[in-house]
Amino acid sequence: MEGSAKRPRTRIQSEKRDVILDAALDIFSANGFRGSTVDQIAEAAGMSKPNLLYYFRGKEDIHESLIKQLLDTWLAPLREMDEQGDPMTEIRSYIRRKLEMARDFPRESRLFANEILQGAPRTMPILEEELKPLVDEKAAVIRDWSRAGRIAKVDPWHLIFSIWATTQHYADFDVQVRTVLGPDRGGDGRFEDAARFLEQLYLDGLRVRN
Repeated sequence: MEGSAKRPRTRIQSEKRDVILDAALDIFSANGFRGSTVDQIAEAAGMSKPNLLYYFRGKEDIHESLIKQLLDTWLAPLREMDEQGDPMTEIRSYIRRKLEMARDFPRESRLFANEILQGAPRTMPILEEELKPLVDEKAAVIRDWSRAGRIAKVDPWHLIFSIWATTQHYADFDVQVRTVLGPDRGGDGRFEDAARFLEQLYLDGLRVRN
């Protein structure tokens, strides 16, 4: 009925949507948006195309749901940066959390990277309305730490960009990392090795020199 409240999803409906989104994450992260089809997603989800389209309007709807879900997860570590905390501790924690995400969510990282490489045609409003305000807010925190002499002078936006680049490399280029490190160093310990190196790189660079 027009104007009536939308009914909440049942448990079964929520579970089916989760199955579809997980299957779509596999397909989109491997093939990109343009190279993926609803038929591929339906097959990966183990259901018919008409059944899938009962839960989502189409490929764009599935992709948008994944990106929104991903960005909420992706931005959580930055949201947790506490302006009242010790700057070195907060930045170290941020680096650690971003590496943990590279380890635990490689498909999500590739999905986001594919979207950005295409010019963010489906996610620009999200970037403008959610990502930019949060980055600006935390950049202001880092700038205040720098002005107060608690860390070295630094461009806070480029600091955040560089942390993104160095941590997400371990998700987006994982095959390359493991191949170059070889069997002795390319196991799960590579993330701890990366964390120690990046902490040294950033924290030494941000330390105030007397």
